[in-house]
Amino acid sequence: MSRRQGRTCGWRLRRNPLRRRSYFVEAWLRLATGILAMTVAIVTGVLTARAVEGTLDGVRGERHAVSAVVTTDARTTVGVEGTDADRAWAHVRWTAPDGTNRTGVARVDSASRAGSTTRVWLDAKGRLVPEPATAGEAQLQGAVLGTAAAVGAGTAVVLLGCLACARLDRRRQEQWDVEWALIAPQWGRKTG
Repeated sequence: MSRRQGRTCGWRLRRNPLRRRSYFVEAWLRLATGILAMTVAIVTGVLTARAVEGTLDGVRGERHAVSAVVTTDARTTVGVEGTDADRAWAHVRWTAPDGTNRTGVARVDSASRAGSTTRVWLDAKGRLVPEPATAGEAQLQGAVLGTAAAVGAGTAVVLLGCLACARLDRRRQEQWDVEWALIAPQWGRKTG
């Protein structure tokens, strides 16, 4: 960067008889906005990622897997949306912790046949629930949601800073208009 470019970058901070106080305030406002946006984005992203991971880890701790018997072929189960290539819905039967037999519909391997065994997930009350996210999936979800929250929070701070700068600019323009109305008649005849 040349010396001339260095002078033009910091012109709002230099002493100058034409520099208005609002230029100085705007320069510091832009700097503060940038620092605050980065800080808010980082803190928000980290806290969101930790919260998501903690929640998913808690869910994983509350659920437990039990062995179940598939009572209908997975391929013949029709009418339930959400099937994909390797998982399908099927009726299953399992033994609850109190020793009673229970039945329900769960996602199983699409090749499962009636009579085969599979693993299903239960909550603390013994109800069928979806399989919880693994530790790696929890980290990935935390990273994605943390990044999204960081971008959103940082953007919000930058927008607020831009609005404040726009307000300063509008006030500066109003001051110019007032001063021009006072000075213009001294210059003589108006054109137009």
